[in-house]
Parts: sequence; C-alpha cells; structure tokens
Amino acid sequence: MDDVTRIPVPGERPYDVLVGRGLITALPELVSGAVRAAVLYAPPLKERATAVADALSAAGIRPLPIEVPDAEAGKSIDVATRCWDELGAAGFTRTDVVLGVGGGAVTDLAGFVAASWLRGVRWVPVSTSLLGMVDAAVGGKTGVNTAAGKNLVGAFHPPAGVLCDLDVLDTLPADDLIAGLAEIVKCGFIADPVILDLIEGDPAAAADPRSAVLRELVERAIRVKAHVVGADLRESGLREILNYGHTLAHAIEKREQYSWKHGHAVAVGTIFAGELSRLSGRLSPAVAARHKSVLSLVGLPTSYPRAAWPDLLAAMRVDKKTRADTLRFVVLDDLAQPGILAGPSEETLIEAYEAVAE
Repeated sequence: MDDVTRIPVPGERPYDVLVGRGLITALPELVSGAVRAAVLYAPPLKERATAVADALSAAGIRPLPIEVPDAEAGKSIDVATRCWDELGAAGFTRTDVVLGVGGGAVTDLAGFVAASWLRGVRWVPVSTSLLGMVDAAVGGKTGVNTAAGKNLVGAFHPPAGVLCDLDVLDTLPADDLIAGLAEIVKCGFIADPVILDLIEGDPAAAADPRSAVLRELVERAIRVKAHVVGADLRESGLREILNYGHTLAHAIEKREQYSWKHGHAVAVGTIFAGELSRLSGRLSPAVAARHKSVLSLVGLPTSYPRAAWPDLLAAMRVDKKTRADTLRFVVLDDLAQPGILAGPSEETLIEAYEAVAE
C-alpha cells in the first residue's frame, strides 16, 4: 500500500475508511479471525473478485465467491435469499465475514445479507465505483429494492471497515465516473463548499481518475458522510441531510425501473431541491442557479421529461422521509446550511420541477 488515508467514522461501532492505491493487501487486517469470507460480486467484477479471493486465501481465509446480478437487478429479496442459502451451505458462523466487491448496489446487498445472517455478521465493502466510495460504502445503510420503491427494506449495519482503492477508477467507464460526481457535488452543497470551488476551478481534473483533485474530492466527500453518519447512524435526524436531492432522484429511478444511473438521477434531483429551496424563500437565486452550473461543468444531466411529473409525485409520496401524508424535503438555507421543508404546496413543487423539465 502506498499513501493511504484513513478516515475515521465515529459512533457506537467506529471503523475506518481507507483511501489510496493498492489497498487489496489491507483486507486481512479488516477480516482477521474469520475462517470463511463470502465474496459477493457482479459478473463485470469477476477479475477483481478473484484478486480479493486470492488475497483472502493467502491470509488463510477460505473465500466463498457468490456471483449476483449486476447493478440494481441484484438488490432483491430473491437474490438475498440465494446468498443466505449459500452461507448456510458453507456453514457460516458469527466470526465469518461478508465482502461486497462492486458498486453501491453490490455493497448494499452484501451489507443487508450480513446484517440479517445470524442477526448480524461482519462485512466489508470493497468499493469499485466512485459513487460507491463516496456514498453507499460508507455509513452502514444496507438494503434491497421492492416493487414499492428503492431501499425500502434494509438495516443499519456498520461495516468492519471500507476499502476505497483508487486503482479501480483508472478503468472505470467515464460515464460511471461522472455519475459518481453527483454525490460529491451534493456534499459540497450540504456541508463542504470547497468541493464546489475545486470542481469549478478545474472541471477536467475533477473527472480525471489520476488527478490529485479527484482524490481530494473523494476524501472530502467521505469526511462529510463520516461526520454525519457517525453522529446519526439510524437517520433519526442529522443523517436526513444526505438525502438532499434524493426524493426526486429515487422517484426518477423508480419510474425508469432503475435503468437510470443513480448519480444521473441525483443530479436532476439536486437541481430540483435547489429550486424548491429558492421558491420557499430559503435560498438565494445565485446559490440555486449554482446547482445547475456546477453539475453541467462535469457533464451530468440536468433535465427530465415534463410529462413524467404525475408519476414522480406519486412515487415521492412513499419516500422514507414522508410522514403520514406530508411530503418532506431536504432543502438549503445557504451553502452548508441544510434543513427540512415539510408540506410544500403542489403548486410550489410543480414550479420547482420546471427548472428540470424538458
């Protein structure tokens, strides 16, 4: 390992997020004491999963490779059930460990499988996407999708540690890398405006996997999330701010049957949230307009069909932040000053949607 940054995630079960290159050699440290390690991965990551399995074998830990469907198709109860069956057949005990090698979908699934097997065994996300590194892998929020919506079934189950090996970004498709920047931009608006300055100062470097700028963006976004989830693991208060832009984003994903990249949906949802903040009299027009400009700089989508609004509104009504029949949104009062807006009028929502409507 060379030049590793350890970012602590505080709380009742603290752990570290390791950021650097060549981190696969750190795995034995995170899974010490395990006899067996399930390695969940999707087909495109078979080579990476094999390298992980080899590192485990070299440390005397028996790997159990489990291939799961790619992307959101893998986040289902049926897939989780098959994983539980494989753990049972292999004789998994409380001292064994589950690893998720992949992007956010695989790590969400791996964490849920670990949280529910024997009521909780250790797990480690080995994130292979930018989106996963700065969002899904950190915080212990695990889950699967259902017909009712995304991530509505799950558990809070902190990992034993998180590996963010920047080597994998070198071969990540450019579109996937850019999609991951949406969650980083979100962190800039809710907590760390330096993120926005860095992107505006050099958009090309922000999308360059070998650049010092992207590494700084990754570490800053992880620190934002680490602070929030360390203070509020179970989303009883502060953690809700991480859902900035996500109410509309999850509705878009549901309407698209999860064929849209999560980061693309978050980009559109973030612009909507900024406009909703402005129309509610809480955010200046300049900061609201900055949402679209920053996201556009890195090539993220900024619009969605106008005709989709009725479907999106229906989907938002079952968002996890909704209380009774009252829609609730994370909004901004200024940069790094998030808050909650409850019960905006439908007219206000429609007007805010005009900012992204094609």
